[in-house]
Amino acid sequence: MSEFFPDPVRLSLGSLEEEIVDILWATAGTTAREVLDQILDDPARELTQASVLTVLKRLEQKGWVQRQRAGRVSNWTVTVSRERAKALQAYEHLNRFMAISNSDMVAAFANELDSASLDRIESLAEQIDQLKQLRRGQP
Repeated sequence: MSEFFPDPVRLSLGSLEEEIVDILWATAGTTAREVLDQILDDPARELTQASVLTVLKRLEQKGWVQRQRAGRVSNWTVTVSRERAKALQAYEHLNRFMAISNSDMVAAFANELDSASLDRIESLAEQIDQLKQLRRGQP
């Protein structure tokens, strides 16, 4: 996968991590304090700035965000686009499905698909064939 995707070190995110990444996508990058303020817009939530910083640092270690310092203030931005994140999530789901499935199970699943899903699978199969040809050095 890394051949095609310069990906984060870890694909899966916890719920708070996902929420923070969503905030960073929406703001195109911001400070930990501003992330906290958005989360605390919900009066039922309790969280500290230290907790937000811990999660941001964890996201940085996972390869999802990067920090840019300006004096004592750090601005955090997402390093993965929404589209890439969706592709990564789909890839992860597909890998899990393939890891627990045998060919009979996959065939049974395919038998249950509607025509729109089958069209998408055919398109995906064509893309996979193109990638195989590129790997082999064929046009």
